[in-house]
Amino acid sequence: MKAKATLKQIAKELNVSVSTVSKALNDSPEISEQTKTRIKEYAKLKNYKPNVIGLNLKNRKTKTIGLIIPNILNSFFAKVFTGIEKVAEEKGYNVITCISNESLKKEISTLDMLSNGTIDGFILSVSEEAQKLHEFNHFKEIINEGTPIVMFDRIVDEVECDKVVVDDFDSAFNATQHLINIGCKKIALFSSIGNLSVGKLRTEGYLKALQNNNIAINTDLILRTDSEDALKAKAEILFDNHTIDGIFALEEDDSVLALRISLKRGYIIPENLSIIGFADGILASRRLSPSLTTVSQHGPEIGAAAAELLIERLESNENEYPYKTTVIKTELRLRESTKTL
Repeated sequence: MKAKATLKQIAKELNVSVSTVSKALNDSPEISEQTKTRIKEYAKLKNYKPNVIGLNLKNRKTKTIGLIIPNILNSFFAKVFTGIEKVAEEKGYNVITCISNESLKKEISTLDMLSNGTIDGFILSVSEEAQKLHEFNHFKEIINEGTPIVMFDRIVDEVECDKVVVDDFDSAFNATQHLINIGCKKIALFSSIGNLSVGKLRTEGYLKALQNNNIAINTDLILRTDSEDALKAKAEILFDNHTIDGIFALEEDDSVLALRISLKRGYIIPENLSIIGFADGILASRRLSPSLTTVSQHGPEIGAAAAELLIERLESNENEYPYKTTVIKTELRLRESTKTL
């Protein structure tokens, strides 16, 4: 038995868009008779059968959203999912969730698999490997083929699509400023997300706060890595050679590491060392002693905003529908790891 061809395969072989193939197979008046005949004959030759789940690109009615997250263990992404699920259910949509595991290959294969009629559009946060390699063509191809994407948290400026972000720069600036306000002068930066767009923005916010307060930037106190193991090794060196009075950690695991290694090194928190971390999971707020002061990203609100943007685009009848970027404000939640003003 011959394998069934897909719209994508036909489009690639004939050097036309997926949208053109779909319209030709559905006798759209937008396509010339010559092109229709060429595509229909090739589709028949390649044993093409319409996807009974997805219908055609112009009239999507699967009522299903594809969600791709980089890391299943990160509590932030779990919170985003709850927001997406709530809005999707209210609007009559289902959600298929996939994990990229920070892999570019897995990200590409998941997009390819689900965009062939299974889903109407994607909500996703970009994998670490894609950002590290600066490889974003797979997103552009999916959008050009007619499948909309909404990016959240980790976004790509080079890809034109709807986006939902938090004010990473301002949040980091305000968190660092709070440490300065309570008397910290030697503030270390802990980051295991050096490759990510959010990590870079948060670092810039930290640096700007130091500059605005005329605090000299000591590169020995700026620990930027791509993994927790590398961060731990650098943190040990930092504590061997420096005395600090504040730590700003850019991710939840980073803040947990900062707290644990500080306590191990004999620091009394918050009396002689204050710590602020990004994200607001159960571990930081309830299961650590002392509890961590954190920048809350409002994950459910991010998810809800992303789902609203995607469904609005899917259900819009407008030919020209400009892309939007929604900014969700964060909140500094004060707990036991920082001194009071």
